[in-house]
Amino acid sequence: MQDDIKTWLYDILNAIMEIDGFMIDIESNFDFYLKDVRTKRATERNIEIIGEAMNRILKANDEIEISYSRNIVDARNRIIHGYDSVSDVLIWSIVTKYLPILKIDVEKLVGEN
Repeated sequence: MQDDIKTWLYDILNAIMEIDGFMIDIESNFDFYLKDVRTKRATERNIEIIGEAMNRILKANDEIEISYSRNIVDARNRIIHGYDSVSDVLIWSIVTKYLPILKIDVEKLVGEN
């Protein structure tokens, strides 16, 4: 695996771990999340990082096996370019449903090398 790709995979893992840390602080409760603007913005920023790293990975190797890879990039683009149309429900859904899957995929890829 290319060193750049490995670096971006670790960037994804680090961003996921930061988000996981935020969820511990708010007890993974959507109502707490809604009230905590700093956690919301920090979570969105980490999703942007994940999406940008994924975009770079796909440009370097479009055959890499990561679930929902294109959707991850699309989420990043929507947060950045359509910030006024991003709902808290969407971000919460990404965090609770899709990041755990992504974490497993990335950990497998990192563990292969």
